Amino acid sequence: MPHHDHGLAHDLDTLMRRSAQRRRALRWLGLAGAAPLALLGCGGGGDAGATSTSSSDSDSGSATGGGTSTSCSVIPSETAGPYPGDGTNGNGSGTINALTLAGIVRSDIRTSVGSASGTAAGVPLTVTLKLVNTASSCAGLQGYAIYLWHCTRDGGYSLYSAGVADENFLRGVQVTDANGEVSFTTIFPGCYSGRWPHMHFEIYPSLASATSGSNDVKTSQLAMPATACNQVYGTATGYDSSASNFASISLATDNVFSDDQAATQIASVTGSVTAGFAATLTVGIAA
Repeated sequence: MPHHDHGLAHDLDTLMRRSAQRRRALRWLGLAGAAPLALLGCGGGGDAGATSTSSSDSDSGSATGGGTSTSCSVIPSETAGPYPGDGTNGNGSGTINALTLAGIVRSDIRTSVGSASGTAAGVPLTVTLKLVNTASSCAGLQGYAIYLWHCTRDGGYSLYSAGVADENFLRGVQVTDANGEVSFTTIFPGCYSGRWPHMHFEIYPSLASATSGSNDVKTSQLAMPATACNQVYGTATGYDSSASNFASISLATDNVFSDDQAATQIASVTGSVTAGFAATLTVGIAA
């Protein structure tokens, strides 16, 4: 298991979040009586204070998913974490920027590009993000670039973690289509100690601007629903450490999803370990 040294900025952010836990706990208790069963199982909450607009577009619920919605809300901004690979930090050997790699604009992110050639093993997963404008009746936003990255089934991050520092897989950029959608073929992420299973993404106003994390208009995270995590970690090969890590975490104790906005970040997931999974999430920004 790789060691995740999140750095001083992350530690200060964590302390600030924890100092507000008592206030947030009251909100969680207030939501518990009305929250959908799928969100209760994951520890999800409502989207307090976010812009919300009625929409005919809604995520389809499923036995393995959460995040069912009939409106679009501004997704909360979150930390990019210590492993963004977007030109804003390094790995001890210099600044790391996957955004400038030839071939990084791709839908299948399981294999490294450039001089690296490794392939990330794991349960197949297709991730579809739908970018919508909360300031314009939830209309799809075309022409935006979305950079997605996440950990391996062992909990490591390419470009940073021991054993995969020379790889750049599980990172990629796609441009939203006329419906505001992008789709990535990847693997189900692992669960490492101290974090709920998740994916990171940055949104850029255009592909031309997607060259540095300093140019993004939104950085956030996607949370995997508990039911799907239990299926994968309980039966799939290679996820042994994820099972024990997942048993020790909840959305309510995660240092990112522990606020009352997690409901907007939980993906709807369908599928199985044998057939693979599909995750969908509507991502709202005020454009």
